[in-house]
Amino acid sequence: MIFGRVKSLDAILATAEKKSLHRSLGAFQLTMLGIGAVIGTGIFVLTAEAAQKAGPGMMISFIIAGFVCAVAALCYAEMAAMVPVSGSAYTYSYAVMGELIAWMVGWALILEYAVAAGAVSVGWSGYVVGLIEHTFSMDIPDLLTRGPFDGGMVNLPAMLIAGLVTWLLVIGTKESASVNAVLVLIKVAALTLFIVLALPVMNMEKFTPFAPLGFSGISAAAASIFFAYVGFDAVSTAAEETKNPQRNMPIGLIGSLAICTIFYMLVAAGVIGTVGAQPVTEAGIPIAQGGIALAPGSTALSQQCAALAAAGTEAVTCSKEALAWTLREIGWPQIGNLLGLAAGLALPSVILMMMFGQTRIFFVMSRDGLLPAMFSKVHPTYKTPYVITILTGIFVALFAAFFPVGILADISNSGTLFAFAAVSIAVLMLRRTDPSRKRPFRTPAIMFTAPIAIAGCMYLFWSLGVETKLMFVGWATVGLIVYFAYSRSRSHVGRGNDGDVPEHDAGIPPQPVPPMPGAHTPGGKDA
Repeated sequence: MIFGRVKSLDAILATAEKKSLHRSLGAFQLTMLGIGAVIGTGIFVLTAEAAQKAGPGMMISFIIAGFVCAVAALCYAEMAAMVPVSGSAYTYSYAVMGELIAWMVGWALILEYAVAAGAVSVGWSGYVVGLIEHTFSMDIPDLLTRGPFDGGMVNLPAMLIAGLVTWLLVIGTKESASVNAVLVLIKVAALTLFIVLALPVMNMEKFTPFAPLGFSGISAAAASIFFAYVGFDAVSTAAEETKNPQRNMPIGLIGSLAICTIFYMLVAAGVIGTVGAQPVTEAGIPIAQGGIALAPGSTALSQQCAALAAAGTEAVTCSKEALAWTLREIGWPQIGNLLGLAAGLALPSVILMMMFGQTRIFFVMSRDGLLPAMFSKVHPTYKTPYVITILTGIFVALFAAFFPVGILADISNSGTLFAFAAVSIAVLMLRRTDPSRKRPFRTPAIMFTAPIAIAGCMYLFWSLGVETKLMFVGWATVGLIVYFAYSRSRSHVGRGNDGDVPEHDAGIPPQPVPPMPGAHTPGGKDA
């Protein structure tokens, strides 16, 4: 039965030995927490991707993706406040919809974390390579800095940063909330400077045609640009330490997402209005004259971009460092280099957080018996789950070496959208099956909010490319085979034993640090 083997919510909460956290966060702190968690990464690495899919219409894509995030986050917040333990969407699904759905959610979260870490590694590589080339007036061969889809052979810098982060995690490097706050400030300052320099020299003619590929292009860009908002669940999980959560959670969630959306739209407007954002087409024939837009991350696009570069007419959609490239094009080369430096400094911490989150999900699944016990093996000296960290690092490095950022971001989004849809369904189901349970935060207008969140996730998932959807189906199929061949027979719940380890167990890796000094992690266990 698909909804069989449900894990008792009471057992989860008892095993977690949840501490009561001090309610200290107000609406302003929550909004700042959200901005810190969300802003930066996606806009740095996916602007060119969105432009190739939607042209100037990518500004609408930011609004669509931000709206879907807002309704999904409101559902996520209710569950996070009720079940403030590790494992996030995986744990929530286990408690409400049973083991099979929970397994599929956990399997999808591997895409969210590991593939996303690969995407950010590729984005980091683009900015750092551009910075080195322009600072030292040298040319690094594309063969060594791009994957085979992108006109190269292997992306060595992306591999190296993934390997470095893996090593840091194995030896026990932890996020520092204070360092994280500084890096957030660096990202925000760099993007603000971009807006200040780009907006005054905008040319409104660059916005025409606004949607060269129609609404389907805007939808496709929204499905990709969703990546720019991942991280908003940091606010959702802070519900239990929020003063008056019923009032402050919606303000913090919607406020931070609204501010990020406006910020993103200003950055997008700065790019579009200065250097244009029309998609690169086959043989350079304008879309209005029957030209065909080339697929982002394709070999054909890479070849056309090389032809444009040879002719001296580069396009922003061809750039691997879109924001820095734009500043150089409008006469601010040194500021462009500084923006590249800001990305180079700030993005590794995002890779570290994503890979950290991946090991956490693996650990909880291993603890439940669904994955081999060796996955939760802890290093005798460093006290870190080194086996799964190294395994994750190898896969992240391989993703980063051979795939372009857009493909990786889309694959990551497919897993994220599936997980958030599952949580929205779980919240709706739990309202019916367990209406009397204490809820520190209740999703407003749940009968409208949850269905809109589910429909929004399905819409963005459907707007992803055919290859991405097929990859997700293939990944899900492998997951089902693993579950029925291995996990189902070894599950602790299936054997009548929840098999949980208390959350304070010394062998459990700490939770990721929230992006704000002084905030706690869910369940009261700080890193």
